[in-house]
Amino acid sequence: MKKAIFPGSFDPFTIGHEDVVKRGLSLFGKIVIALGYNSNKNDFFPIEDRMHWIKDVFCGDDRIEVAKYQGLTVEFAQEINATHILRGIRTAADFEYERAIAQVNKAMTGIDSVFLLTTPEHTPVNSSIVRDILKHNGDASMFLPKAININVKNYL
Repeated sequence: MKKAIFPGSFDPFTIGHEDVVKRGLSLFGKIVIALGYNSNKNDFFPIEDRMHWIKDVFCGDDRIEVAKYQGLTVEFAQEINATHILRGIRTAADFEYERAIAQVNKAMTGIDSVFLLTTPEHTPVNSSIVRDILKHNGDASMFLPKAININVKNYL
């Protein structure tokens, strides 16, 4: 069975992320949604809350696991015996950034990356925009999976 890792900070996990995972299940028997610590980002939501929300989204689907890790994504992929790294691509800029990382990962470990283009309706959705909507008391529910209900007042 092929296993993929879908890494990210998921701060928060959006409908775009959910869509990539669901579509990725047609390619992989198991997907590990891996929340990494990104030293270049200041997380808004605690990692344990993000993990809980993602588990709620995929509750009952044993093809999905949620994990957290530190260090290099590709090394974590090796640790859990992932055969591929799954990434969603929204824009040409995303592709250029992800391509460079994928080539280095392949050279380091032999692990291939698989890119799924986001569906057109999810292209403008990203965690930064959703987080900004939430921080300003906006209704971001249309950009979040139905299982995620964030009361941002708990985080301000």
